[in-house]
Amino acid sequence: MPRVRLHRLDPEGGRASVAGERFEVQPSPYSLGGAARAPLAAVCTVEVLEAARLSERIVLLRGTIAQVQLMPKCFPFYNPDEHRRIVRALEAARPLAIVAATGRNPALAGAVYPFPLIEDGDFDIPSAYMTDTEGERLTRHAGEEVLLDIRAQRHPATGCNVVTRRGAGAGRRAVLFAHIDAKEGTPGAIDNATGVVVLLLLAELLTDYAGRLSIELVAMNGEDYYAAPGEQQWLRLNEGRFGEIVLGINLDGAGHRGGRPAYSLYGCSPELADLIRRVLGAYPGMAEGEAWYQSDHSLFLMKGIPALAITSEQFTALWSEVAHTPRDRPEIVDLAQLVTIASALRDLLLRLDQDLT
Repeated sequence: MPRVRLHRLDPEGGRASVAGERFEVQPSPYSLGGAARAPLAAVCTVEVLEAARLSERIVLLRGTIAQVQLMPKCFPFYNPDEHRRIVRALEAARPLAIVAATGRNPALAGAVYPFPLIEDGDFDIPSAYMTDTEGERLTRHAGEEVLLDIRAQRHPATGCNVVTRRGAGAGRRAVLFAHIDAKEGTPGAIDNATGVVVLLLLAELLTDYAGRLSIELVAMNGEDYYAAPGEQQWLRLNEGRFGEIVLGINLDGAGHRGGRPAYSLYGCSPELADLIRRVLGAYPGMAEGEAWYQSDHSLFLMKGIPALAITSEQFTALWSEVAHTPRDRPEIVDLAQLVTIASALRDLLLRLDQDLT
């Protein structure tokens, strides 16, 4: 069980007030805590941020600059220049604290409203967030003295990737991912307890497997965590061995009631794609769905490995209405679908093993 380093979030709440008026705020995930009383500066664009003097101010970020959740400053897989520019400007300006007023952005932040603009344990300016409507109210007090109290603590912690293997290990392997973590504040039933259940079912179904194809089941820790430590560790431990992987499979968001499990293919040869479609298509409960990239199968794609992702037909609606919220509860799971997925993947893995003989 390879171990990974992380910070544990311990939010206690927060409050903001000015001239007797109170505002609802939440500590940003992984933020340092702190209290500050200082004039409020409202900033809407990165150009204004770069030009302003903010060292003894509390900064309210709203409008254009707060439309998209910022990637963590050390995130290794995707970090747009505009995000890095905003983070650099904030660290150079050295405000006492930051409040971000955000709306809805289901494409990047899921169903969370408001979403935390900053979710980064490597960013050390205390920060909080509020709804865009609260931000409109607070903006009216720009220039006035604001009291902001962010009640949060940041603690070092350790997590693990859990890896198990079956097969003779003949230099060719199939790797299956399901991330074992969930966002703070959500039960994480679909995202992603169901994926972990399918791994456990597969482990049971493959108890007696002894084929030439090595089958590796990985419960990945850190997909919903700002630094992706489990993903980075898996990449490090597999450096120089990616050519062994004949297929990478990722399970995330599967088993939602009211629809079918959906699979999508990435970088597969025509022969491999045909095999996958024939095996999974033999299960009437399975359907081919839309391509999506917001999960761990992207690790396979960035290394040129053919990939298969398993989720739910209603992926877009799930992501925009359920993901990362308290609504992601066990009641929305169809357990029979998880058995179907595990059975279909067992059949696919056995067929891949036959192709090696």
